[in-house]
Amino acid sequence: MQEKSSRKRRFALAAAAGVLLIGGAAGVAAATGVFDTEAPGAQQSTTPTQSPTPSEPAVPVAFTAEPADNAAEVNPASTPVLKVQNGTIESVSLAPKSGGGDVAGELSANDSEWTASEPLEFNTEYTFAFTLADTNGNTTKGSQTFHTVTPPNEANAFMAPMDKSVVGVGHPIEINFSEPVLNKPAVEAAITVTSTSAQTGAFYWISDTKARYRPETFWEPNSTVTVDMKLFGVDFGNSMIGNFNETRTFQVHNSRVAVVDNLTKTMQVFIDGQLTRSFPITLGDAEWPSPSGYQVVMSQHETLPFRAESIGLKPGDPAYYEPFDASWASRLTNSGVFVHQALPGALGALGVINVSHGCIGMSPEGAKYFYDTFEPGDLVQVLNTEVGPAAVWDGYGDWNMPWAEYSTQPKA
Repeated sequence: MQEKSSRKRRFALAAAAGVLLIGGAAGVAAATGVFDTEAPGAQQSTTPTQSPTPSEPAVPVAFTAEPADNAAEVNPASTPVLKVQNGTIESVSLAPKSGGGDVAGELSANDSEWTASEPLEFNTEYTFAFTLADTNGNTTKGSQTFHTVTPPNEANAFMAPMDKSVVGVGHPIEINFSEPVLNKPAVEAAITVTSTSAQTGAFYWISDTKARYRPETFWEPNSTVTVDMKLFGVDFGNSMIGNFNETRTFQVHNSRVAVVDNLTKTMQVFIDGQLTRSFPITLGDAEWPSPSGYQVVMSQHETLPFRAESIGLKPGDPAYYEPFDASWASRLTNSGVFVHQALPGALGALGVINVSHGCIGMSPEGAKYFYDTFEPGDLVQVLNTEVGPAAVWDGYGDWNMPWAEYSTQPKA
């Protein structure tokens, strides 16, 4: 219970996520009322008042309360408010109906308006109780309830890179949402990306549940990137409300780029722009050509089971191969392109001919060097193959899309 005698209220922001709208609408419903403290049945104060002179008839107290009584799916980021005309607020209590502390709030200097100063909780029924006084000091009590957004209408999100991780210069930011995002401009506006290199970037939506963000050029080596997601209460659309705020920071290490040339069948490794190693390789054959363009290391595995079925082949198909465990495997695309150690039968093809199903095959020494030297976010540039680059959705193919197209994607 908050009495008007103690107006200074603490201001506490709860560490929650999201900004919600009442019933999915872009506004807050309000309850209004008039209390006639001299009418029969009014709950008046039992404290006698001494009046040396006859008082004028009191004007009925009028009030407006937000959210409205019995409102459902109230956005917990909305601000409950009680406003009074022709009277004053004597006390206010806004608290979970099931029990718990009052929501902090501020009472105006003239005691006519109370405003909550901290966010609400999701999936909670609140009781908004208050005592009002008319111009003659007669009091009356009021109470109403409302319920905040329930779990079926909550929306979450998951981001890569992970907090405090270290990645290569080509790693885009990827955010996967638990619910389809229809209100993309609002969600983008709630996410701020800053870097010590002062690079600006743009969002690109792979789907309604997956957004990417990258700068115009690769991240500056040895920079720090901070992603501030203020999604608590943000309306994703279709009555789905963001339920968290979170800030993540990741580091970008030095530049590591492998240039693979189909004409020479070699991989040249450049560290901070300097050529450091060169290895013979084999790429995809004529039936399974390797994609050209930029590819980004996504994950790495000392050994990884390879199955022909994963790329749509079945026993009896001409290109079918028996299951095997690939060594020193670094994934470049979702569709199955890796840098890995070539099978013993393919070692003679290195630097000479393409025999793979699209992967970059290397010698044991070369594959392990790549595995040990490169990390997620590092770049592989493939030149002079028979096909175009990997699509933006196939791994981190973001760098293969022209910036003018990437940065101007329609968001309607």
